[in-house]
Amino acid sequence: MERRFEVRKDELVKDSLIAGPVFEGVLQRLTSFTAPFMELMPRGEQRSHLRTYMEGLISDLERKNIEAIAYRNDQDRMNLQRFIGWGAWEHAPLMAELARQVGERLGEDDGVIVIDPSGFKKAGKDSVGVKRQWLGRFGKIDNGQVGVYMGYASRTEHALVDTRLFLPEEWARDRKRREKCKVPRAIRFRTRHELAIEMLSEKSRLLPHRWIAGDDEMGRSSAFRRALRDRIERYLLNVPSNTNIRDLEAAPPPYGGQGPRPKRGFERVDKWVAALPEDAWKRVDVRDGEKGPLVIEIVKRRVVARTEGGRKAETEEVLVVTRSLDEQGHAKHDYSLSNATFATPLAEFARVEKARHRIEDCIERAKGEAGMAHYEVRNWPGWHHHQVLSLMAVWFLTLEKLRGKKLDSGADRFPGTNGSCVAVA
Repeated sequence: MERRFEVRKDELVKDSLIAGPVFEGVLQRLTSFTAPFMELMPRGEQRSHLRTYMEGLISDLERKNIEAIAYRNDQDRMNLQRFIGWGAWEHAPLMAELARQVGERLGEDDGVIVIDPSGFKKAGKDSVGVKRQWLGRFGKIDNGQVGVYMGYASRTEHALVDTRLFLPEEWARDRKRREKCKVPRAIRFRTRHELAIEMLSEKSRLLPHRWIAGDDEMGRSSAFRRALRDRIERYLLNVPSNTNIRDLEAAPPPYGGQGPRPKRGFERVDKWVAALPEDAWKRVDVRDGEKGPLVIEIVKRRVVARTEGGRKAETEEVLVVTRSLDEQGHAKHDYSLSNATFATPLAEFARVEKARHRIEDCIERAKGEAGMAHYEVRNWPGWHHHQVLSLMAVWFLTLEKLRGKKLDSGADRFPGTNGSCVAVA
């Protein structure tokens, strides 16, 4: 290691809130960590580039792109560019190994698999899959790409295990753009929900779980919820505030004596919540040492939700609403639908909802600390190559975090005051 990087490492260790021994041997542990992934690479130089890129992703570089990583290691940028941008290696086997490791290390029978789309802002129109579309992380329609991510959460920790790039329909139909960005012929248009089902089909057996969770982009689709029921999966999925529900526990309109008995009408879930009496809410402690509310308020109710496409079949679900205070002290509501039994304890619903938030945090952590959003490649292979290595980097940092907890069992979190992953120099 060059002297300038040794100095930087010493500065980081000195400023750290934990003891220096936590950092000792980190590069040796990285070698052991990457070994099973390297075995999946077809050529020796690719294995070398994988190691170099991983070192860059877990480093303290401000921008973890190809140029910065190559400069840090005194390498020719074009070699790494070829490796990431159009190297002849498949990302899928590395993803499978990642999921296997996460399931083996973190797996619990009641674990939670979380599906969460995440957007990347992009200028121009040449990067694969880019267009003006809904970017949930930014809360608006903007020019960018969208990856659909699968995460796993247990009481031990949480990690990202897979991703799919969403290819808009206009891209899927455009032969010239597909060829320019090296989109494989086998790739066809898939909705974000279909991409989620594909990942579940491939990876769910590797991840012990009892629940599927997701944000309101996932939960708004009654077809997606139906697909999970068909797979015998138990879900707790957020839904938008304008979702229409029929309260099955509320008194129906009075019967006029003729014809079928009237049913209570549908109403927006946020309007329904606004009419709840205060004593309907129950307080649940979700303390787990992570950033976020320690106590939330929660309510559940048997409901039927209005479906898309005019389907007449009504499926009973459990509406779960949580209420907490945001950073400004304002009440924040999360609305969810579940196919779990109504007898499911409120504390269990709260645990699953907390797991969803932890995967959201993990994606933000990956973007900020493992370079997930720092890519500058435009084609299909390059996007997936960078993503799988970023997810591997996050997993390595998570293992370092667990190791730090063992070295300092008295600490609530490792290594910083906000419980985030460490970026090793």
